[in-house]
Amino acid sequence: MDYLIDEMDKKIMALLQHNARKSISQISKEVSMSQPSVKERIIKLEEKNIISGYNTAYNLRVMNRGTTTFILIKTEHCQEITNFCENAREVTDLYRISGEYNYLIKVQTSSIEELAEFQDSLIKFGPSKSHISLKNILENRVML
Repeated sequence: MDYLIDEMDKKIMALLQHNARKSISQISKEVSMSQPSVKERIIKLEEKNIISGYNTAYNLRVMNRGTTTFILIKTEHCQEITNFCENAREVTDLYRISGEYNYLIKVQTSSIEELAEFQDSLIKFGPSKSHISLKNILENRVML
């Protein structure tokens, strides 16, 4: 049977999404629930794979990887592009999409020049279009 997420689970999940290092003690105070109850809920959410992991967010601009680009690519070399992207340090995300182009690649580079080199390495897979992000307005939004 499916696990039904209630409002308390949503509050706990939102707190964890904003800060996955928040202690059970802190969470229990914020949701007005005992620590054992909060811990039990988190364990159930993990067991049901609703919480599938915990991640660290990096400030890519400080790490000199602040140029974000979305590249649409049309290719018949699906496995090759997947392998290429898995091994390219610039690639942060790869999506299989519908429409004229069949992949969307998100890349983080230090400069436009580095982006140009990356784009040159994609030519062998097929035609592509690049869209450089001018400003990050909304990312990793809490969906609860």
